[in-house]
Parts: sequence; C-alpha cells; structure tokens
Amino acid sequence: MVLLRLSTLALLSLRVLSALAQEDASPEDAVNPSKSPNLAVKVSTSFPSSEIFGIKLVNGHPTQALLSFTNDEASPINVAFVGGSLWGPDPKTNGATSRIVRNVTSTRYNVEIPAGEKESVSYSFATELHPQDLRLQLTAVVANEAGTMYTLNAFNETVSVVEPDASLFDVQLIFLYLFLLAIFLGTLYFVYNTWITTLFPQKARAGKGGERAKRSSGGSKKVDPADQVAVVGADGPAVTSGAKAYDESWIPAQHLNRPEARRVKSGARPKSRGKPE
Repeated sequence: MVLLRLSTLALLSLRVLSALAQEDASPEDAVNPSKSPNLAVKVSTSFPSSEIFGIKLVNGHPTQALLSFTNDEASPINVAFVGGSLWGPDPKTNGATSRIVRNVTSTRYNVEIPAGEKESVSYSFATELHPQDLRLQLTAVVANEAGTMYTLNAFNETVSVVEPDASLFDVQLIFLYLFLLAIFLGTLYFVYNTWITTLFPQKARAGKGGERAKRSSGGSKKVDPADQVAVVGADGPAVTSGAKAYDESWIPAQHLNRPEARRVKSGARPKSRGKPE
C-alpha cells in the first residue's frame, strides 16, 4: 500500500515538474541534482547505439538509454520513475526561449538500490517528429528509506531527430512499389481501351461458311470446259476441274501410272479352260 502511494506521488511529481518547466524560459531552469535537496545519489546516462557524431533519435524506432545509479547514501533508495521531454525553440519569441515539443514515455521501475551499491536500468522511448535538433531532458524520480521523493536530472543535451534509412530490400517499400505499379498499369489499360482504340479502325472479321470459301477462292471464277475431267464413281458422274488440288511430288510413280481398264463385250463368252476331248 505504501509502495503504491509512493508510485502515485512520483508520477504526480513528474507531471508537476513538466508543467513548471514548460512555464520557464529554458530546460536549464529545471530541477537538477545541484538544486535538489542534499542526496548522495549520482546518475549518468549513456546511449549504447549512439554514433560518434552525436545521439540520433530515429523516427519509428525505439531509442535505448542506459541509466546508471550510484547510491552513496547510508540507506537504500528506490528508483520509482524515469521520464523526460524534448525541448525546442519557441517560435513566439523567435527562439529566445524554449518550449516543450514532446513529452517522452514515463516508465515505472520500483528498483531498490542498497547503500553503497550501483545499479543500471534500461529506458526506451520512440519519436515521430520532423527531422530537427532538439534538447533531450531525462529525469529520474527516486525515494529514500523515509519515502521522501527526489528528482534527479539524468540527461540534458542536444540530440538529432532523423528519418530511418531507406533500403531497397524493405518489404513495405516493395509492396508499396508493386501497388503503385498495378495502379499505373490499370490506368494505362483503361485509357487505351477507352480512347486509344477508337482512333484506329478495326478490321472486318471473316464471314461464315460459303462467304469464307467465296473469299478464299477469289469470288465466282469461271472454269474452262477443256480443263474439266469426267469422273465416274459410285455416286454417279461428276465433273472436276483439271487443276490439281494436291502435290504429286511425294507420291510414288507406280501409284501415279494407273493401268487402263479393258473393255469386255457383253455377248462374248469366255474360253473354256477344260481339257480337250
């Protein structure tokens, strides 16, 4: 029950601290260890993923901060909360004063540090801001054995807010490019079928049955009677033109030279093949 009251009080103190700091001229006027009551506790902040050119806050990606506490008190202390804010120039005063641009996430810890010991806690937050240079201020709220709350300035330096690096193998970008390409191709297809095809006349399609045969033969073409050959078949006499409708080069010669049919008189009797008397 006591711990819950301490946590609630610590959270309220963070909110009051942010409100008072926002009314002040700059973040340097916020509570720091030198102005806090005499408490033998030291805190330092480092950013493991920071670069040699400075600390960068990448939009959409969590920023990891490592807060190291050193308790030189004769009694244990409790790390209740860690929070902070981002400061920038106030446009109303043309940058003469600063204002809070965004409050970062406040995280509850309730980590107890014995007397004379050191302890580190990990703190992470994310940003979604326009690329710019801001001042990051991190504040830790600790409580002594008697339950008295103290605010410690853990970090107060300039950082850079940047956009994440674009990669060709980013899955989201690949799907975005494919989606835009599909929209572009669909628009071109719609424009082509709606306006482009009307500018070019379409060819007439071939007719059915006899019309196709008539067009393939070049219309009604007269056949020379000299080229007509009489053919007698089972279905009666028929007349066909002398023009050959097939290629004879691949047919063997013995099949082309057909034997002539011999005419047999109807009244003649075939000679008897019997033995002579």
